[in-house]
Amino acid sequence: MTTSIAEPVRGDRAAVDKAISLLVAFGDQASSGVGVSELARRAQLSKSTAFRVLGMLERNGVVERIGTGYRLGARLHQLGQAVYSPEYERIRDLLLPFLTDLYETTRHTVHLAALHGTDVVYLAKLYGHRTIPAPSRIGGRLPAHCTAVGKVLLAYHPQTATPVLASPLQAITPHTIVDPAQIVSELTTIRRNGVAYDNQESRLGLSCIAAPVFDGRGRAIAALSVAGPHGNLEAHRLETTLRQVCAAASNALGRARLPRTA
Repeated sequence: MTTSIAEPVRGDRAAVDKAISLLVAFGDQASSGVGVSELARRAQLSKSTAFRVLGMLERNGVVERIGTGYRLGARLHQLGQAVYSPEYERIRDLLLPFLTDLYETTRHTVHLAALHGTDVVYLAKLYGHRTIPAPSRIGGRLPAHCTAVGKVLLAYHPQTATPVLASPLQAITPHTIVDPAQIVSELTTIRRNGVAYDNQESRLGLSCIAAPVFDGRGRAIAALSVAGPHGNLEAHRLETTLRQVCAAASNALGRARLPRTA
């Protein structure tokens, strides 16, 4: 009896593992399409197995046929959107004009971000013709402890900072702070000053300055940041501008009366 129950479970688990391996195998070609043979090679599966699993995924709308290959389907996109709070979209719509103001004033790369668990998720990003390489992308996530937007939000969310500090901290660059005691000290300084810095902690050669945006109840529900080449950011000027824009954004959120679940 034990064998007859366990075998289907192991089989189901193996099928799920294979399906996930194939989905990951699309990589940067998720929208343009990849052939079955190449997907099988990347996922380390036989071509017949890959073809069979892709057929199952296609029937469920997770992948779509495109010529002789496959691409990720609309169902997967819908599932991905459901990962994040629906309030993120409203926050983005309300704060995008202020992000635009910040870009127009600074002409540097600017971000709008919010906490998602112990990570920070980027809701919007604006940059000009002379952008610099940055690990941020719209909808993407980074560990909160290594970014300016993440640290400034952790400073006002001790309930999130606690699990962050309780887990091993990943060093993204040699400058990433991974000592919990040092991070606690920095979060205290951030709460006192109202701004946070990322000095090559998320990417070598990149620096950022961030400040929080508060809603009408005094909750820091988002952050705006300015990023530029390390050593070339005019910290005092940018800090003044950033504070002014975030204050205006906070007033707007206060008038908008976001739900308590935001």
